[in-house]
Amino acid sequence: MLIIPNFQTLQKNLASCSAANVERAFAAKRCSLNDLSALLSPAADPFLPQLAGLSKKITLHRFGRTTQMYGPIYLSNYCTNRCAYCGFSADNRIHRRCLTLEEAETEADILHQRGFNHILLVSGEARKTLDVEYLEALAGRLRGRFASISIEVQPLSCPEYKRLFAAGITAVAVYQETYDRPLYNRVHLSGKKCDYDYRLNTPTRAGEAGMREIGIGALLGLGDWRAEGMALGHHLAWLRKKFWRTAFTVSFPRLRPAAGEFEPLVHVTERDLSHLIFALRIFDPDVGLLLSTREEARYRDGMLGLGPTRYSAGSCTAPGGYANPEQQGEQFSVGDHRTLAEVCEKIRAHGLDPVYKDWDPIFQVVT
Repeated sequence: MLIIPNFQTLQKNLASCSAANVERAFAAKRCSLNDLSALLSPAADPFLPQLAGLSKKITLHRFGRTTQMYGPIYLSNYCTNRCAYCGFSADNRIHRRCLTLEEAETEADILHQRGFNHILLVSGEARKTLDVEYLEALAGRLRGRFASISIEVQPLSCPEYKRLFAAGITAVAVYQETYDRPLYNRVHLSGKKCDYDYRLNTPTRAGEAGMREIGIGALLGLGDWRAEGMALGHHLAWLRKKFWRTAFTVSFPRLRPAAGEFEPLVHVTERDLSHLIFALRIFDPDVGLLLSTREEARYRDGMLGLGPTRYSAGSCTAPGGYANPEQQGEQFSVGDHRTLAEVCEKIRAHGLDPVYKDWDPIFQVVT
């Protein structure tokens, strides 16, 4: 059974770490959860250059000089949840739209023509507007054109994930938003998303359905980023033990301006974000770490080769935004507006190789 320590316990453990604990974590052959606590603790702040150096070394050893490229496609911004931090929240007066299958296919074709082979299908959580049948049909249209299709939609049941896997969707991303249960209850005002435990166990259902890859994450800007990092470490370690044949990723979405005039509850700096990324890379050398266009181009360029292994580019967060750049109803404003070609040029300038495809469905064994 998945059990993640409460935030108070995590924060107490983080506060108790010393510089000696940090040095022992650096020397460990295999980073434990206790070591991760040391690496994320305030005591580790002066060691940021060493964290960056070790993270870079591990990333190069495990992933080589590669950075996988992916593109998101926003299918719908309808949502039945009221979440204080989200531009898609049911309370917000934004232009709502759900793409038809034909419109979604057009968006996908645009990304394919730009060179993307890995796509992420994203939507608000409104089952009556965008259901499993829609995703199943869309996957049937797209699976012959892309190396992998991932989804970031409402939590689904295990049988529903099995249907989507059979249709050609091989990865699921679902963020807990915050692992701080009392805070979770405060920022989720109504809707099915209010069920903390159902959401927490969504990656488990995806794993039981046979998904090839599962992505987790926490919104940065709601709670204590150090404790969120520890909760992510606990969640990731449990998932790895239960689904040892599954690949995992972690995303680090920092809250950005969005409809509803929500301001982040805590300030998470670029230094804090870097610290979190380095620590999780050291803790889990094989996990894919995503850095999206939420972040500014300057910061993303500076992080190349240091820990993140996947970058998005040329992203639009409004449904239909690739075909119509003036489309309204975005989830959040992006920080990096460069095209795929521009981002890849910068990646090469850092001595790295942008990878458009590193998987093919022919490798998948369906049992």
